[in-house]
Amino acid sequence: MSGGEQRMLEIARALLIDPKLIMLDEPSIGLAPKTVDAVFQIVCLLRDQGKAVLMVEQNVKKALSISDRGCVMELGRIHIESAAAALIDDERVARLYLGKR
Repeated sequence: MSGGEQRMLEIARALLIDPKLIMLDEPSIGLAPKTVDAVFQIVCLLRDQGKAVLMVEQNVKKALSISDRGCVMELGRIHIESAAAALIDDERVARLYLGKR
């Protein structure tokens, strides 16, 4: 199985017990761009079905674009917490994590 297929299987296995909360740790890491899109589509589908999704993700722009809220942590401490749309536009987040100056 490819990395993307394995990731999809992991999510499917978790859904078998119909959880209210799904926690995802770096669901896009090591995946091809098309597969990343598919994983994020699944996350959106879960959200739209009323599942709570807690996701730690290195692809900040993509994660915030589908999220309701976001937190910026550094060394285990929350430094910024806000609506995801506000974090995308936050100068501090842009400088630190989105590669903007």
